[in-house]
Amino acid sequence: MSELAEPEEESGRAALGRALRYLREKAGKSLSELAAETRYDKSYLYRLEVSQRLSKRAVMEDLDRYYGTGGLLVQLWKVARREVFKDRYKEFMRLELTAQIMHKFTLGIPGLLQTEAVARALLSGDQETESEAEQVEEQVIARLGRQQLLHRNPAPSVRIIMDEYALRRPVTDPQAWEEQLEHLIEVAELSMVTLQILPLSAGAHHYMQGSLTLLWQEDGSAAAYTEGNRCAELMEDPADVARARLSYDRLRDLALPPSDSIAFIRGVLKEHRG
Repeated sequence: MSELAEPEEESGRAALGRALRYLREKAGKSLSELAAETRYDKSYLYRLEVSQRLSKRAVMEDLDRYYGTGGLLVQLWKVARREVFKDRYKEFMRLELTAQIMHKFTLGIPGLLQTEAVARALLSGDQETESEAEQVEEQVIARLGRQQLLHRNPAPSVRIIMDEYALRRPVTDPQAWEEQLEHLIEVAELSMVTLQILPLSAGAHHYMQGSLTLLWQEDGSAAAYTEGNRCAELMEDPADVARARLSYDRLRDLALPPSDSIAFIRGVLKEHRG
């Protein structure tokens, strides 16, 4: 019978898989019996146990009820999901650093365009302790450091579509928000940057819950990265990237032209100053 390994000896996903196998064997069930009783496919359950796949939360809730484990599997799943998110984000960051062409859609002001004051305000959240404040400062430094890719030589070609929603949620510091709007205009006037605003009048769209980034490398390879609801997905399969690009193109068709977008931001700035 397998044993649960010490948490520090393995990843969250591996610990979850080990727990699943341990509970099944402790219950005296084969994979076939478990599949029959839970109505999940046998091969699917096997992939969960050997850490080849991360399930949806609902599956862990079902298995918690089946084994009577009081939410243990859901808690292990949360740890595993956070690790997967971090791993995908690290790979995305690596690809972003070398991308020759970058297309982004964001609901808020993207990190690449945030001023230091706004980045700090957005990252601060509900910090309460001194150590949390230090972590925020580290995150601010890292975010500002990413912006250097806009000044590479040669600089990447960057197109950003930003939802109007981002301009209607100012930070509490009026001066910081004014500087942020001014910064958006400055960046939008750079030769390698195209900034478009997706107006609220465009109505509901299919990326209202997250963001989308498309990256093309010098060798022609491409990747798509989606983020939202505390989950993320990095796609490198050509078919998946193609579908993501079509989604981006639909948003671009709904957005204001670049010149109108700059005028729109100027109008928001004027309203703010008034």
